[in-house]
Amino acid sequence: MTTNQAQIDYWNGPTGEKWARHQRETDRNLAEAADAALRLANAMPGERVLDIGCGAGVTSLLLGDAVGPAGHVVGVDVSQPMLALARSRANATNVEFIEADATLYPFKPEFDLIFSRFGVMFFVDPAAAFANIRMGAAKGGRLAFVCWRAVEENEWVSLPYRAAKPLLPEQKPIHPHAPGPFAFADPDRLRSILTNAGFSGIGIEKYDGQMDLGSSPESASFQVTELMGPTARALRGVDDATRAKAQEAVIKALADFQTGTENIRLGIACWLVSARS
Repeated sequence: MTTNQAQIDYWNGPTGEKWARHQRETDRNLAEAADAALRLANAMPGERVLDIGCGAGVTSLLLGDAVGPAGHVVGVDVSQPMLALARSRANATNVEFIEADATLYPFKPEFDLIFSRFGVMFFVDPAAAFANIRMGAAKGGRLAFVCWRAVEENEWVSLPYRAAKPLLPEQKPIHPHAPGPFAFADPDRLRSILTNAGFSGIGIEKYDGQMDLGSSPESASFQVTELMGPTARALRGVDDATRAKAQEAVIKALADFQTGTENIRLGIACWLVSARS
């Protein structure tokens, strides 16, 4: 058993299976932030790239296009359901996927770029994880990733949660540094983790954008109450009647964001992080 076993179990259970089934929606949800991170990473032809927490593989495939046939991309994740989908989507010989815990995997110092789209916030010991990940960097290798800022700054989280909260059972407080989507909300902590892991030239910049939740309040509600965020977490295990009432409240709140034929969009608040090995 590894220190990340709880997260490994989580992403190989119903959540990982659900994310794989709804890959199209989640890729769309995160596309704007992913594009910003890919611009920051600036993968070049011929480079070798490591994609941490690659999920269903969309960023690995985009990185494969960027580095071309002379380059190579390795996507790493712990989720078997999402990796199975990633492998089924890959049709290029310069992209491969590995099932592994990035905290423990014996990386070789061969990657020009280490990248992640929201895949590095789930480590029990993030300093140890990043120290091990840095072992995969070639001399002068680059690190580029995107992670979430505070819950309160992310409309896609705060709006549905406020709508559902009166109908939810009381929630136990979650430690702000616990493994999870918002573990790196504190930029000072994030900088300290990367420094202690041996990275230098650290840049942490704000990125504000939008999440595209699709064309209907019903589908948008499903995504923020079943797939992603603290509302989805709070609804796990509740009875069907409570779930239905909470989802109806979220649908009503999201309907205010639908304008004509435009998709529903809510604000996102991220950190774009860069460093050198």
